[in-house]
Amino acid sequence: MTAGGGWQGGWQAGWTGGQRAVQLGDVADFNAQFGRPGAGALRQAHHYSCLAAFYTPDPAVLVLPLQVEPEWTDWLARELGWGPVEVYSGIAPDTGLAEALAARPGLRERIAESGLPVRGWGGTGPVVRRFESKAESHRLFRRLAADHPAIRVPEQWEPTSWWRLAGLVRARAAAGLTSVVKAPYGVGGHGTAVLTPRQVRAAGGALAALRGLRAETGRAPLLEEFVAGHGPLRDLSFDGVIGPDGEVYPVGTAVMHIEGTGYRGATVGPDAVPASLAGPAAAFGIAVGRALAEAGHRGWYDLDFVVDPLGRLAPTETNLRLTGPSVAFMLAARLGGAGRYVRTLDQLPLGARLSQPALLAHLARVAERCAALGVGLLPTIPTAGFDPLPFAGVALWADGSEQLDAAEYLLRAANQGLADPFAGVLGEG
Repeated sequence: MTAGGGWQGGWQAGWTGGQRAVQLGDVADFNAQFGRPGAGALRQAHHYSCLAAFYTPDPAVLVLPLQVEPEWTDWLARELGWGPVEVYSGIAPDTGLAEALAARPGLRERIAESGLPVRGWGGTGPVVRRFESKAESHRLFRRLAADHPAIRVPEQWEPTSWWRLAGLVRARAAAGLTSVVKAPYGVGGHGTAVLTPRQVRAAGGALAALRGLRAETGRAPLLEEFVAGHGPLRDLSFDGVIGPDGEVYPVGTAVMHIEGTGYRGATVGPDAVPASLAGPAAAFGIAVGRALAEAGHRGWYDLDFVVDPLGRLAPTETNLRLTGPSVAFMLAARLGGAGRYVRTLDQLPLGARLSQPALLAHLARVAERCAALGVGLLPTIPTAGFDPLPFAGVALWADGSEQLDAAEYLLRAANQGLADPFAGVLGEG
């Protein structure tokens, strides 16, 4: 399955002016402005930086912190119909990308000489730090929600200490209420916990229940009302672009795949999100985008929602950066636009540790089996196959969502089958 054309939509004009781009795998640099990560967090961010290959639908230069095999980028270029791509990888395995680029004047000069727009995961200015704050974004939601009856903003409290937070959690648990505890800043669900009354009791009280989160974040978190919801449409994400002139370009609404509180992927497609939800999400998302533009933000932004049992949308945070769903939208644009279903799966566990060439070979075999279902497969994160807890990132695309479900089941089974020492002898089919 190969790429289609027609990817230069309205949002692409606001994102890169319709040009190809230099794409920097600087996820760790973005995250560092909210707290210095440990070695494990740095490594995870560097794995996620492989998504830099999908910061636009058609990259010209790709700069990555970890080493990637040419077979990976060749595979992407072949399937997505890219033009020639310059790849510079393995330049920052133990540091942030900015630090590595500072020591490489030749590469910096090459980027400048290209004359192309440079796109990274996100900026580091004061507007980004202001609205990446879950408290500040909540205040923005409160201000805008009056004009959007389908929007239901959860209650939020800002306790000044862990003791006060524990008291609130204790009182809510005694009343039979579930609480969401959030770090002031966090990405991909990091620093967020959902505490049910049963969990509080089982831990031996509110302070004990909060102990793990306190060790993880250090800062006194926020407390938020838990919005009950269920089913595959519980977690949604609206993406948009604010152009250089401040104009807001809607990109679309995605279904997010969440495990616990952690983001794991997204699905986009013609009716992946029903119009009854996509319409209100877009209307509120555009209003948020205009407020961000007025504050000075330019570039990509994202807004996450939880759908309550009455079908109302509860906004939970803004992200002034690219996000996981952005990748699905980029691929959908490159693969034929609004008619394609695309699903990204960012952390698929592997049953065995594999070198990068072995992982790519494994995924190539699975891709052949997916093709028989009418589904395309691309590796999106190929660098984590030899980690202590190995995983891979993958994108699937098809003409129907049922095909994606079947291919995902096949893929997960094949990954788990790597744990079987006889799989290579007996074959996978």
